[in-house]
Amino acid sequence: MQHERKARAWNPESTSAYWINRASRLLMRLHESRLRPLGLGMSQLPVLTALEDGGTLSQKTLAERARVEQPTMAELLARMERDGVVLREPNPEDKRASLTSLTPQARARLPEAKAALMLGEDEATAGFTQKEKALLRELLQRVVQNLETEG
Repeated sequence: MQHERKARAWNPESTSAYWINRASRLLMRLHESRLRPLGLGMSQLPVLTALEDGGTLSQKTLAERARVEQPTMAELLARMERDGVVLREPNPEDKRASLTSLTPQARARLPEAKAALMLGEDEATAGFTQKEKALLRELLQRVVQNLETEG
């Protein structure tokens, strides 16, 4: 009986998870709307960041950096190649693998993409002090660390 009362009284808005999820969804929507005109998307950020210095990386390395499975990365890279964001060339050291790099067009769009993301960050944290912004990042990092050690 007592457990039933607690379950009925539970309010999702009283949980951190509710607000983290809501903030994340709103930020993703905002960032996607700003990146779309540049031919980029939020799912591409780990690849864009890893390759922004002009280097080349294998699909395996990109998957590790993005913390996704290789089939997921393969699908993402195929879409990015189709959209002219990345180039894939045979790996001279491993004939079964390829090396991925950003196209010159994608590299040229990165500064504008970063500016758009920073603008979104500024809008999301409007009215926060620098100390509050740092605290928010620290607390969210701790949430991630707690959950990563659980899994």
